[in-house]
Amino acid sequence: MLLKNQYQVLPATRQEIQPIIEIWHYSKSINGVKGTYYFKLEDNGKIIGAIIFGRLAMAGQYRKYCEDESDIIELRRLACIDNTPQNTESFFISRCLRWLRQNTRIELIVSYADSNYGHSGTIYKASNFKHIGMTSRGRVITWNGKKYHDKTIRTKYKGKLKPFAQRVKDALESGQAKYVSQEGKHVYLYKLR
Repeated sequence: MLLKNQYQVLPATRQEIQPIIEIWHYSKSINGVKGTYYFKLEDNGKIIGAIIFGRLAMAGQYRKYCEDESDIIELRRLACIDNTPQNTESFFISRCLRWLRQNTRIELIVSYADSNYGHSGTIYKASNFKHIGMTSRGRVITWNGKKYHDKTIRTKYKGKLKPFAQRVKDALESGQAKYVSQEGKHVYLYKLR
């Protein structure tokens, strides 16, 4: 078994951690995730974990938590390979929070645990995040065995839908894709300062 004292938490690039997210995160994707800070968890030079922090996913959403958008970021993705010891994720989060506290002026971190995938936020609770409620129920588009956020079909570039967005929209119109109701997500907040 690996020991956490062998681990290093380091700033990373999107490209470095993308494979970990695509293999070990339930979403299997970083598409649409605009990151600001990327971190990797290494064991003897091998990347075994990844975290992405970035702007909140929904425009204006920061107003629920603070007055200035620059005061808050979202923990957008967290993934570790399966054979890490218990508490590895909370160890990883704590080191990232320490780095953010020392190197930024960010005051708040928000994250969501998706109950539609059986997540309740155990890792966030273990990391001293405060559960502040649930989001409203929503809906997603299901197509070819994958789920896509509704905003997928509104993604434009130079005034036109991006090609993938157009394919999803066409699939909805033809009946190959459909909307499915979703439960709300657990909302967690962490005060850095």
